[in-house]
Amino acid sequence: MSTFEFATAARILFGEGSLRQVPAAAASLGRRALLVTGNSPDRAAPLVKALAAAHVLTVPFTVPGEPTLDLIRAAPRDCDFVIAFGGGSALDAAKALAALLTNPGDPLDYLEVIGLGRPLAVPAAPCIAIPTTAGTGSEVTRNAVLASPQHRVKASLRSPSMLPRLAVVDPELTYGLPPAITAATGLDALTQLIESYGSVRANPMTDQFCVEGIRRAAGALPRVWENGGDREARCDMAWASLLGGMALANSGLGAVHGFAAPLGGMWTAPHGAVCAALLPHAMEVNVRAVRARAPEKSVRYDEVARLITGRPHATAADGVAWIAALCEKLEIPPLRTYGVAESDLAVLVEKAAQASSMKANPIVLTEEELREIIWRAL
Repeated sequence: MSTFEFATAARILFGEGSLRQVPAAAASLGRRALLVTGNSPDRAAPLVKALAAAHVLTVPFTVPGEPTLDLIRAAPRDCDFVIAFGGGSALDAAKALAALLTNPGDPLDYLEVIGLGRPLAVPAAPCIAIPTTAGTGSEVTRNAVLASPQHRVKASLRSPSMLPRLAVVDPELTYGLPPAITAATGLDALTQLIESYGSVRANPMTDQFCVEGIRRAAGALPRVWENGGDREARCDMAWASLLGGMALANSGLGAVHGFAAPLGGMWTAPHGAVCAALLPHAMEVNVRAVRARAPEKSVRYDEVARLITGRPHATAADGVAWIAALCEKLEIPPLRTYGVAESDLAVLVEKAAQASSMKANPIVLTEEELREIIWRAL
């Protein structure tokens, strides 16, 4: 068995109604909380009331879209700890802000790729992460993805101390998600599970999470898209998203997320939808490259195919076809919807090749293979 390390949130609460345990947990961390929400802060009103009853004052901070460096710079820093309530953008912003509550300076001092990449000298302030979508798994990851419009790219602020002190995954918070968000976030979760399973840094522990998560997501996502009130499917998607977050935080991702970083920095496009548009094409190119240059790795894609199709003799090609059909069923738009054009391919290939996620792809892809992925996703 290989040697590996595994890290996740200090404490995880999972299940319907688990949100009710947050006030008591928050009161043990301090009296003044920075409450980071998405673009619907009213959804957090019952939580704010419950926190007040537990003698925790909340300082509101809204993240209207994917977090940028300027947004992070504008946030209050006079709080004891951070509570995140929202989708992946709110959770990433909250983790970055928790780091900056205790570490002076600008986000660029600590940001990878485009910043100085300095380690946090002081552990991040405590963070309670409460996802309201089933997709990113950000509640159990040690990084925060931030966009820099100036550099036209997204990069991570990363530290082991940024793992949330408490992750609260309450499937009830996802019941009202509309189909488009359900599809995009759900396919992001499935992408992360598939990429983590094929990663060069996969280990026996992350494999267990990925196998369970892929099977759950493949069965639940079509159901919950058709019927958002399917409680069992909502719970399965919340579980799969959590498993994907724990897996990717310890094994890394791959080509889909390698492209998602520059795409998210250059265009205003939902991260999950971008990943969904890329997934079937990245899978197909990876399968072909692996079979040609590292055939021993192809068994992983065959196993993915068996998990998602439920057929014991399915092949990698069957898996690619199943994913493509799912993306079509869930009405995933192509990348040209967001303004991406063929003239952008060269710069996207260059930036994707340098992205941190690309380093965990199961095989090093050539420039031509990278170009094929992005061209086919247009």
